[in-house]
Amino acid sequence: MELIGSPLTATHAHPRSTPTNFLPAISTMASSYKNRFPYYPLPQSFSLPWAPSAYYRTAAINPTLAPFSGSAQGLTPSKMLPFVSNRTSLFTRYTPDDWYRSNLTNYRESETSRHNSENLRVDTSRLIQDKYQQTKKTQTESTKNLGERVNDIDFWKSELCHELDEMIGETNALSDMKRRLERALAETEAPLQVAQECLLHREKRMGIDLVHDNVEKELFTEVDVIRSCQERMQRFLDRAKAQLASNRAAQHEVERDLANKQTAYRIDDKCHHLRNTSDGISYYRGVERVDATISVPDSWAKFTDDNILRSQSERAASAKLRDEIENLLVVTANEMWNQFNSVNVAFTNRIAETADAKSKIQTHLAKTLQEIFQIEMSIEAIRKAIRDKVPPLKVAQTRLDERTRRPHVELCRDSAQLRLVNEVHELDETIQSLQQRLRDAEDTLQTLVRSKAVLEHDLAVKANSLFIDQEKCMGMRKSFPCTARLVGYV
Repeated sequence: MELIGSPLTATHAHPRSTPTNFLPAISTMASSYKNRFPYYPLPQSFSLPWAPSAYYRTAAINPTLAPFSGSAQGLTPSKMLPFVSNRTSLFTRYTPDDWYRSNLTNYRESETSRHNSENLRVDTSRLIQDKYQQTKKTQTESTKNLGERVNDIDFWKSELCHELDEMIGETNALSDMKRRLERALAETEAPLQVAQECLLHREKRMGIDLVHDNVEKELFTEVDVIRSCQERMQRFLDRAKAQLASNRAAQHEVERDLANKQTAYRIDDKCHHLRNTSDGISYYRGVERVDATISVPDSWAKFTDDNILRSQSERAASAKLRDEIENLLVVTANEMWNQFNSVNVAFTNRIAETADAKSKIQTHLAKTLQEIFQIEMSIEAIRKAIRDKVPPLKVAQTRLDERTRRPHVELCRDSAQLRLVNEVHELDETIQSLQQRLRDAEDTLQTLVRSKAVLEHDLAVKANSLFIDQEKCMGMRKSFPCTARLVGYV
């Protein structure tokens, strides 16, 4: 069984030793046909499916009358054969057998030529059919390959479209998360400013109240917590910006690959639907020798697969970063809120302590004022008592002075004299004791006055501290951002 398209050598076309000038040259008929196909010089093995010179050698038959026609060329009339009527000598003639044999030879040669021509026509028809089937099969396989190629391109195109949609969604989600992070970072400025202003206001406390208390420690801790949260947010914000750049780079590669796939799909789909009757088909000489390909199916598929894998990797990293940012926002919001509450609790306790101290100072001040009033009344009473002792002393001293004027023996040291002397001594001692008590009372009054001044100053200090902590600091801390603002939703 001969394969379709394989060279065939007709067994009936072996050449015979026949005259060479029986049939006219084939070239005399070739000029009547117009070559409507491009000329492609083919190798000897692909020009004809049978032995190329068999036909010409078989058809080349030399006519038996060639010597007569060839010998008559260029002879003068005097050298030509004489007419029958003029023959005077023997003339060599063909015998009847020669004549019959010549006719038989011509018959056989004609039959052989017809037989060869018929076989040639059959072989030609078979060749045409085989080449038709081969061409049809080749075109079908090319169409099938183009269809498979179109399906492959469509598959990867759908994969790229899906990945592009996923990447666009992920990039948008990361952009939203970045904006949330930026808003949350901006929201931390207000609490930080409040904490710093609270520390600044508390520097205006006076005296003993300018103490490094628990409130101040918590405020410093709050400043450190907020700054730590800001640093972490800024680091994640930088990572989000870098990840967005990576996402856009991967998205650009996917978009470019998708655009190339769409172009290739359009071209190959057009080629797949081209038929022999389609418009726009034409000859392109030498196009089969142009090899403009730069990839093979494996590298072609790997290129797109690498783009998709890179995009998927960037999407996974982006999703992980979004989760980390979400957790960071929750953690930082909780940390700032917890520290904010701790500071408020410390403020509340400190305000309560200061208010209690102020109340006690007010109580002591009131008692001190009352005692000052009582000691002043006592001092006045002592002074009055001293004043009351002056007339009796004057009377006693006057009596003694008058009794010194008694004459001679009348100057008697009698009981009256002794009593008067004792009375003067007693009055002097009483006045001295009262004056000493007056001095003690006045010293006590000075002490009470100094204590009153200290209490009043301390009371002013406590009032100032209460105003700073309760009015200024706690008044500002009522406007702390809510959790929704701290996580960037508002």
